[in-house]
Amino acid sequence: MRYGFVIDNRKCIGCHSCTVACKTENRVPLGVNRTWVKYVEKGKFPQARRVFQVTRCNHCEKPPCVEICPVSAMFQRRDGIVDFNPEQCIGCKACMQACPYDAIYLDPARNTTAKCHFCAHRIEISLEPACVTVCPEQAIIAGDLDDPSSEIAALVARETVRVRKPEQGTRPKLYYVDADESAIVPTAARHEKFYMWAQRNTSVAGGGAAYMPDSPFLQKNALAAYDVAHARPWDWMVPLYCWLKSIGAGVLAIPAIAMALGWLQANRTRDIVLTSLALVFTIATSLALVGDLSRKERFLRVVTSPQKKSWLSRGSYLLLLYSVLSGALLLGGIAASPALSSVLLWPTVISGFLAAGYTGFLFGQCEGRDFWQTPLLPAHFVLQALLSSAAVLALLPATAGGDEQTQAVAVGGLATLLLLHLVIVICEVAMPHATDNAAYAARLLARGPCRNWFWIGSVGAGGVLPLLLLWLAPRDASVATVSGVLVLAGLYVYEWCFVTAGQLVPNS
Repeated sequence: MRYGFVIDNRKCIGCHSCTVACKTENRVPLGVNRTWVKYVEKGKFPQARRVFQVTRCNHCEKPPCVEICPVSAMFQRRDGIVDFNPEQCIGCKACMQACPYDAIYLDPARNTTAKCHFCAHRIEISLEPACVTVCPEQAIIAGDLDDPSSEIAALVARETVRVRKPEQGTRPKLYYVDADESAIVPTAARHEKFYMWAQRNTSVAGGGAAYMPDSPFLQKNALAAYDVAHARPWDWMVPLYCWLKSIGAGVLAIPAIAMALGWLQANRTRDIVLTSLALVFTIATSLALVGDLSRKERFLRVVTSPQKKSWLSRGSYLLLLYSVLSGALLLGGIAASPALSSVLLWPTVISGFLAAGYTGFLFGQCEGRDFWQTPLLPAHFVLQALLSSAAVLALLPATAGGDEQTQAVAVGGLATLLLLHLVIVICEVAMPHATDNAAYAARLLARGPCRNWFWIGSVGAGGVLPLLLLWLAPRDASVATVSGVLVLAGLYVYEWCFVTAGQLVPNS
């Protein structure tokens, strides 16, 4: 049994009955929607026409929202319906990032995510979803795709149907008959500051999607006359979490590598200071994670009832492991036990690399954000952790173990790693991308709302300037300190730009 929908655009009149019925049946609050109708006007007067698209959850056969949810609040039933449990949800909003269709929203009444659940309560008593019942043109057909005698199976077999974003591999079960390219592709239609009956809702948290007037993906003479705004799920707290984690997870790495290569001697004071920083910043990372949850009181469910495929739950365990090892290493340093410290150092550093890199796999599970899908992202997060380590090392005063030898290692590591980071960053915007979604995000990063922060803040002040300073005065301690500060500030700006640009791409 596989329940699915067919939207017959040959019949749809854009009356919004489905939207109203859905809101009424499921008590959907104002400002959010489980079902909505998009209007696109095409052509030039007098040869102009309007097309409609009913948009909602696609009840995918391979739902990415289920895989990324750390507590199994999103789940797939045996009949193929993708349902959710608001009582289990912690409000991490990861499922919203995983959905390529903008179908999941944050319920302002419950502070949990929600979406179309196929009116499962009606299906269970042999009733059709409310939107199907109320449609005056019978343009919405629901049923079992595996039942050859059902109307929906006959339609899919007989008509030319299309799904949204098939390249994502989610195998959606929402099919469109007579789908128009300008409506089904989110970046195809031009969006003005106003719609047919209203202004665009730019006041939603995060500002919603960005539509570039010079986008190469726009179709000629295609205007979105009515649509629904969607908030950015992740704001400044997630970039802060990435930044804090890069410092906490990597701070011990450069000294450990330098000592292994014989470039640096052991220093108990320096080791205690750096291990304390590792522990403090890792705890701060965890607090930032909890701070971004809309149901903070449920945060322990990530470790007490985890969904094991989610990199959010896996990452929580990695952060916990790194915290325990860092704490043990700190106790070894305070107790002046070189044997314990030598045994724990490399397991702690390696667990730090894992804690740094797992976020790349978490971002990779966000199927709705193609810009974050690069396979090099975990390695880039590890590189950022190493770069943060070198920057922190450059900031160490002499009283904390920042001697000449330490400064020399910090400057060498800072220059080398900063150059590698800049190469990767430039490649992210300059190299060809696999999908239009990713290319659009790269364009927004380089030329859109993020461009000044990206080029001036991250690349310029946080990259090129410290690299130039280190080249001109490699042995000046004050230059090393200024460079370290600039690099750390530039890293946070970059994290913000990267997270923001990926979310500005319209998914519906």
